[in-house]
Amino acid sequence: MFIYRTISYSLNRALHRCVQIRKHRISQTLHRHNHNFNKPKVVLGIETSCDDTGVAVVDTDGQILGEALHSQTEIHVEQGGINPSTAQTLHREHIQNVVSTALERARKSLQDLDAIAVTVEPGLTLCLRIGVDYAKELVAQSRLPMIPVHHMQAHALTARMLEKIEFPFLVLLISGGHSILTLAQDVDRYLTIGNGLDTSPGDCLEKVARRLNLNSLSQCKSLSGGAAVELMARGGNPHKFPFSVPLVKEPSCNFSFSGLRSQAERIIEVEKNQEGISDSEVIRDVSDFCASLQHCVAFQICRRLQRAFAFCTMQGLLPSHPTLVVSGGVASNLFIRQCLQQVCSENSARLICPPPKLCTDNGIMIAWNGIEKLKVGRGISEDPQSETYRARSPIGENIADEVTKIGLKIPPLKLKIQP
Repeated sequence: MFIYRTISYSLNRALHRCVQIRKHRISQTLHRHNHNFNKPKVVLGIETSCDDTGVAVVDTDGQILGEALHSQTEIHVEQGGINPSTAQTLHREHIQNVVSTALERARKSLQDLDAIAVTVEPGLTLCLRIGVDYAKELVAQSRLPMIPVHHMQAHALTARMLEKIEFPFLVLLISGGHSILTLAQDVDRYLTIGNGLDTSPGDCLEKVARRLNLNSLSQCKSLSGGAAVELMARGGNPHKFPFSVPLVKEPSCNFSFSGLRSQAERIIEVEKNQEGISDSEVIRDVSDFCASLQHCVAFQICRRLQRAFAFCTMQGLLPSHPTLVVSGGVASNLFIRQCLQQVCSENSARLICPPPKLCTDNGIMIAWNGIEKLKVGRGISEDPQSETYRARSPIGENIADEVTKIGLKIPPLKLKIQP
């Protein structure tokens, strides 16, 4: 027993020593690159979580020194949706050039950087792997610190690069893969108030747009499904097609769009049968249909936001004049933004939406998340070469069930915005 304890004690001391040595090396590396404390820190960000290869160089002042993006949208639109294998191949083919271009535009070399940030979660594993492996190569070559980044946390904090936003603030992330309502309490601390239970709003719009054959229209040829719906909805009647709003039954902040998608596809089939047209043709009232669909998506999102404000106010989680940050691909939809502004105005809240190009996946948000972590000295990898990637990963602590249990009643909502 004595021998066992002695061996165990020795192993523990050895492990502790390894950790201390690694921390010391990180500290030395940071000190080596940060010896001039008046000089802004510079971070390279790499994003490959889905179908865009995004790289950017950003400094602590929020300046975008250089950026580059290889978009795969057109290819995946032609294929009828994102193919992970195709996306991985395109990431692999272009990542070196995209990184080089971003550094060249920033007029920086690896030696001028203070850290390399890379998306490690969540996303398509085949795609994440390309970015993470390439970041490891750069780190090994330069001996720079590596900062693993949570994709959704990066979306949440991008607005802080553009405007002064103090913690805590409410965040709505709506995209092709996510619908999340969360409270940002710090750079790396989040309370999730509402989650997507099934189809995301972006995926719903994408699938319905495909069923409508919008990509066969000249004006929608190179657009994503969500952008095509928004374009065709302009000037349409949002009440022409009476979608029954498929809200989650319990009084929660959770999202569900699968019912809306199914209902929309059934209506399209009925319309095509009545008009006597083939599956490859576009229905006559496509503009009204898109306006009605978009209105329904916006309504559900806004109802969830109403309850989130009510919950946070009751629990004292937000200041009296709170801030809502909205990001993700669907946040680029200007009609949905206007609807969200209505709810914010009714709750004395400030609405902040990054520019559309920062709402979709990009390297800028990853580099900025690296800057945020570098500033507070947290989230820096102790062993970059052992970092891995994860397809699924919560943004923070989930308290959505607490919201449901309270059973908050909220006032009726009538959206006053026209597409």
